[in-house]
Amino acid sequence: MTATREIIAIPMGDPAGIGPEITMKSLTKKEIYDVCKPLVVGDAKVLAKAIEIVNADLKINEVQTPAEGKYELGTVDVINLNNIDMDKLEYGQVSAQCGQGAFEYIKKSVELAMNGEVKALATTPINKESLKAAKVPFIGHTEMLESLTNTKDPLTMFEVNGMRIFFLTRHLSLKDAIAQMTKERVQDYLVRCDQALQRLGVESRRIAVAGLNPHSGEGGLFGMEEVEEIKPGIEAAAAAGINAVGPVPADSVFFQALQGRYDAVLSLYHDQGHIAAKMTDFHRTISITNGLPFLRTSVDHGTAFDIAGKNIAESISMEECIKLAAQYAPKFSSNTL
Repeated sequence: MTATREIIAIPMGDPAGIGPEITMKSLTKKEIYDVCKPLVVGDAKVLAKAIEIVNADLKINEVQTPAEGKYELGTVDVINLNNIDMDKLEYGQVSAQCGQGAFEYIKKSVELAMNGEVKALATTPINKESLKAAKVPFIGHTEMLESLTNTKDPLTMFEVNGMRIFFLTRHLSLKDAIAQMTKERVQDYLVRCDQALQRLGVESRRIAVAGLNPHSGEGGLFGMEEVEEIKPGIEAAAAAGINAVGPVPADSVFFQALQGRYDAVLSLYHDQGHIAAKMTDFHRTISITNGLPFLRTSVDHGTAFDIAGKNIAESISMEECIKLAAQYAPKFSSNTL
């Protein structure tokens, strides 16, 4: 066992999705309890049903505060918000009560983290349509966390098999994403990426920037974005003391990062980094949200409504999500950067 097992809050996600199932499956594993103290925030009735579905030898221990938890294998410590009508719960269906419930689990978990009662959050899937049905004014976790913590533009990082990937742009069309690839934005993000890595306890911080065009534009033969914006942004960051290189052709930079040449890669757009991470290991790709007042890790898959309630969903991603939170939590600085 590690010297310090930090308390990790796990909001159980959309009750109609696979979140409760994969959480209960994860908490049957001794290695989870070896490295942290997992605390589920959710609805005890839904969790009891999930235990039945996955046929796990687990007992629920309802607590009012994190300090009351037992944190021992076989016992699931739960802060029970008791906000789901089981007679109306339908697995795999969009539901306002589930969207509202999922939001309330996250909100409560954030409150615990902001109060210092838990060290980190390991989040499970939520459903955008259910959030909309509940009139929750956010489309996803990042937007919720941004608002609940008053954080501007949180920084997303993926980690898989030791490779770390940051994203210059996220949910934009490729045309709009390219318009965001300015010298100033590249420089700013490289500085922020370096700060995020430092905050996570990464001492060596060599960051490569992926190229946009084939062969990183080949000096302007296949596009001028690298010449006019991306490379000048890298040079400006380097002049400010950031160990940044590139642009490195996107068809090789992620492989090189896996080999240890770089400590992180700045992906220029959503699919560029997502494809690289998920082709490396889909189930072990974990998302970390940087820039918040606390550490947050997340599975990088959805609610999987098509298999919810059927004991089909794999828990590997959730297990890795919790273990990564436990790994970084002792090193994580509570001061925002």
